[in-house]
Amino acid sequence: MKKLLTCIALSTVLLSGCTLFQKSEGIIKVNETVITQAQFDEAFDKSIDKSFLKSFGGSKNFVKSDENPMYGIFKDKIVNELIIKSLLDQEIAKRKITATEEDVQKELKTIIDRVGSKDQLNSILKQRNISNAQFTEDLKTQIKIKKLVDSIQKVNVTDADAEKYYNTHKNEFTHGEQVRASHILISANMLEMIQQIKAKNPDIDPTELNKKVEEQIAAQKAKAESILAEVKKNPDNFEKIAQQKSDDKASGERGGELGFFPKEAMVPEFANAAFSMKPNTISETLVQSPYGFHIIKVTDRMAAGSIPFAKVKDEIKFYLETQKQVEVLKNLTDGLMKNAKIEYLNESFNPKKIAKQVTPVKKETK
Repeated sequence: MKKLLTCIALSTVLLSGCTLFQKSEGIIKVNETVITQAQFDEAFDKSIDKSFLKSFGGSKNFVKSDENPMYGIFKDKIVNELIIKSLLDQEIAKRKITATEEDVQKELKTIIDRVGSKDQLNSILKQRNISNAQFTEDLKTQIKIKKLVDSIQKVNVTDADAEKYYNTHKNEFTHGEQVRASHILISANMLEMIQQIKAKNPDIDPTELNKKVEEQIAAQKAKAESILAEVKKNPDNFEKIAQQKSDDKASGERGGELGFFPKEAMVPEFANAAFSMKPNTISETLVQSPYGFHIIKVTDRMAAGSIPFAKVKDEIKFYLETQKQVEVLKNLTDGLMKNAKIEYLNESFNPKKIAKQVTPVKKETK
């Protein structure tokens, strides 16, 4: 089944966030509102850190230079998002739309019900490195955006709409065999080890580097073997041990719980081991993957099949409502953009100039 619930907040579809920015040099003027360099810098770094580039060190290692084509691509994206955010903020102020504390608590309850529990929500926020204060601000933005949409067009999705979607997209609601598992991870990521060692000693000899990596992996394996022995001695304490000792902190908080997953969702080493186990069993030996050493506990299995409409009805309705809201919002922003007075106080942020920086120059052929 494809994930329909792709975002918690509608505002994240078109907006980069809602935070307080420091005052600095103005770079773009949207009607009477000035977007500052500090706003751009913060939004840019957040976008980099949420992208695939996070695996390469994120904003800390990203080269912010017009000579870097990726910089131009992200720059154009952030400029567009900040202009749209500015226009929507102006429209919200114009219509005197606010988010009350009652609105926030009601929306918070809806989100908690959707993700399962308050603990699960806190876990999601922690994984995404979002503070409670930031989440509350984003929630207020979401509420105001929804009210703005409602003031333009009341979005309504019926059970019949959801059932029609279900019947025409049945392939999205089928799944292969799945297992439900938990794990304890003792990390031993070779690439991360190499990066950390080189950071401390950039001129290290390759032979010495390999030796240090092997020593670290051996130490982590020994640690994992010790924990496996502890688990085997007290299998009922698996969840408690995962909370205390797993390097996968996100699942560790849930006692190592990973939920149901298909075989292709995990790295082969982990998947092959988990799918070879019976329910209510713990792996006899350590399972090594590129992430490190795993101790796996399989708790359930699910045969291939289809998910009944009743189980996904609310999820489908939420998805369709979000799609319609995004469409209304896009039509609004398109109109606002056409009528807006946008002045680039710093020409390097003009999309026309950015496009020239991103587009590679073709070499003349003889």
